[in-house]
Amino acid sequence: MEFVFDHIVINIVDIDKMIQFYTEILQLPGERLEEFSAGQVPFPSVRLSADSIIDLFPKKMWEKTNPDEVCRPNLNHFCLASDEASSKALQVRLKEQGVVVEEGPVKRWGAHGSGTSIYFRDPEGNTIEIRYYSDEESTLHCFLDS
Repeated sequence: MEFVFDHIVINIVDIDKMIQFYTEILQLPGERLEEFSAGQVPFPSVRLSADSIIDLFPKKMWEKTNPDEVCRPNLNHFCLASDEASSKALQVRLKEQGVVVEEGPVKRWGAHGSGTSIYFRDPEGNTIEIRYYSDEESTLHCFLDS
């Protein structure tokens, strides 16, 4: 059996700040933003690809089931793949916006072999990995022989 990534859900405290981060800094297209603002849908999303999205759950969606935590202990990080030029342009935007790259660029193993990754956090502390693959890197060993 083969699966494809459909969506991930992030519990959000400051929905406006997070929408701005994901749509302006990461430049992901917003989904249902107007409907969310109008109170017609319970949460907005951002689109990763034709097949996958990130749902942004405002506090009212999760506070009753998890009032003291924001589920962070269960999510180490999530990874988005891009091309080299887009990854480097993102690094410039992150620096311009004062977002610290905590690690990288570094070689890591992923769905398509070894690639080059950077790690940073969104405004609420979720760790995001952005990576790109190049043909010459795909068979190389990387960090911790992963």
